[in-house]
Amino acid sequence: MTARTDPSRAVPVGAVPVGAVPSGAHALATVAAALDLAPLIDGHNDWAWECRENRDYSVEGLDGALDTDTDIDRLRTGRVGGQFWSVYVKDSLAGPSAVQGTLEQVDWVYRLAARYPQSFVIATSAADVEGARASGRIASLLGAEGAHSLNDSPAVLRMLARLGVRYLTLTHVHNTTWADSGTDDPVHNGLSARGVEYIRELNRLGMIVDLSHVSPATAHAALDATSAPVIFSHSSCSAVTAHPRNVPDDVLARLADNDGVLMVTFVPQFVSAEYAGWFGGDQSTPHRG
Repeated sequence: MTARTDPSRAVPVGAVPVGAVPSGAHALATVAAALDLAPLIDGHNDWAWECRENRDYSVEGLDGALDTDTDIDRLRTGRVGGQFWSVYVKDSLAGPSAVQGTLEQVDWVYRLAARYPQSFVIATSAADVEGARASGRIASLLGAEGAHSLNDSPAVLRMLARLGVRYLTLTHVHNTTWADSGTDDPVHNGLSARGVEYIRELNRLGMIVDLSHVSPATAHAALDATSAPVIFSHSSCSAVTAHPRNVPDDVLARLADNDGVLMVTFVPQFVSAEYAGWFGGDQSTPHRG
């Protein structure tokens, strides 16, 4: 779901000699040229959850400097062209409560776009992303994080698709009734037969299969079953930092034939084993590093 690029605006080949280290100014200019060529699409942002937890879902006052990781000014400064807003609730919520919480998250995204129409516009297709870019606005896409939000109902999945949700992360930190998480004890050997049917339904609906959070066995099973490219919306590489949220090389190698995408995240414990050790401890002393 990326916008097409214009070859005439490509960064000139040879602008930096091979092996040379660009200056800070040159690096910034190169980044700016790349972002002129194609918009930055961020695969996962929990601002809706933040506003649930700390703002009672209010969309007021979000146009100034905020203490949270996201605000409109920083989205603009970072040249974000498209944002997948995570419509997420903790997987400790079960059944109808998880469905309701997810719908409330969807509602927040729609209200955000309505409250700040100069900054955001709802997008459900690549054409919508291109239209948002042409109008100088941030394409606002939706991704549901964790199939617990479905209450194991294909009908709920279909209704989320009709509301504009364009990816489903198969698990969160715990297994679902048909898929194994990377941070739970496996029970399905990846995907159950019902899980394979969900992959096929996601393909039919035109929703992206998101493999962040899942176990390697689940990722392989999903890649076996899918007829469309997959994404990892917010994961890093196991070969760089061994962490259960990261993706091993044998899974990464399969993305080439699938035309899939790994959207790297810089969550500290996913990129630093030393920090992960501190984070998993008692945290009685400040982390230094």
